[in-house]
Amino acid sequence: MTNKSYLILAINPGSTSTKIAVFENEQEQFSLNVEHDAEVLKTFADVQDQLEYRKKTIVEALESKGVDAASIDVYVGRGGGLVAVDSGAFVVTDRLLEDARKGMAGQHPAQLGSQICDALAKQYGGEAYIYNAPDVDEYDSISRVSGLKGVYRQCHIHTLNQKEIALRYAAEHDVDYDRINLIICHIGGGISVTAHRQGRMVDGNDIIRGEGPMTPTRAGSLPTIDVLDLCFKDGANKKAIKDRLTKNGGLIDHLGTADAREVEQRIKNGDAYARIVYDAMLYQVAKNAGACAATLKGELEAIILTGGMAHSEYIVDFLRDYIGWIAPLVVMPGEFEMEALAAGALRVARGEEEPRLYTGAPVWNGF
Repeated sequence: MTNKSYLILAINPGSTSTKIAVFENEQEQFSLNVEHDAEVLKTFADVQDQLEYRKKTIVEALESKGVDAASIDVYVGRGGGLVAVDSGAFVVTDRLLEDARKGMAGQHPAQLGSQICDALAKQYGGEAYIYNAPDVDEYDSISRVSGLKGVYRQCHIHTLNQKEIALRYAAEHDVDYDRINLIICHIGGGISVTAHRQGRMVDGNDIIRGEGPMTPTRAGSLPTIDVLDLCFKDGANKKAIKDRLTKNGGLIDHLGTADAREVEQRIKNGDAYARIVYDAMLYQVAKNAGACAATLKGELEAIILTGGMAHSEYIVDFLRDYIGWIAPLVVMPGEFEMEALAAGALRVARGEEEPRLYTGAPVWNGF
């Protein structure tokens, strides 16, 4: 391992902003949430057209902090838009960029992560990588099968934070992530509950395709016949139904808000319906954790609660009551996506981890 100091820029594009953070080795120098003008974003036909605009705002943000982009050694982005890939680091290559531009996994701002890193590296120098992309898929074959031939389960979860939390837990408890089993519940604007078996995420809920617990904005798993009836109602509109399932479901549909703090205040004020809906969401998290325990045959080190909503004592107490008997319940609240990107890039820069080359061939492509 070298003692060289590396300056790393982590880039995480979101729907209306781009998070950036500069690290010198493990030490964060600063982080910013670069807000993008909503009116400007509306002028772009799709996500892909935002590339130059977002790159420009990032450079301006760096300059505002006195950082010359030419001083950056490694650019690392939250990659997206790829076929199913293994976990870890990938070199940003022409083949990877081609699929990111197409948005192979659907249009999402994350597909700009690799492209922004590539553009900056080519203009200013430095290496460009992505790390633990949203398209990471480590599922066991048995977990992919559904009740319909040709309809298979895929992995879309909070990979960056899930993996980072697992590694942090392992380091804090002096154990090897590749030798233990964990259940990690990421509870925030989205909710993913995942079984980690000896360093691989072997099962969980697909947050993009609608599996798992309801969330502040998503409906989660639903009775399929009722969804079918909804789709064939008079005046049914595919986009409107999809939006209700993925953007306006869950707490919003029931309570008119996605703010968990507001819901908890309503509960304190005696709102019985707010309590039953909120508790139902957490009950569904507990059920998914129990299912993950079954996939691990009950052999697990701990259940970890993470994500922004894991700061809530109400949530922690509820889940401890339901699943604390399965394994020790560990609370590691917050999201560590920027730290995860930088830590992964640093391991690559130091030669501790070998980056992969993206082939465009999915890690799983049917039976």
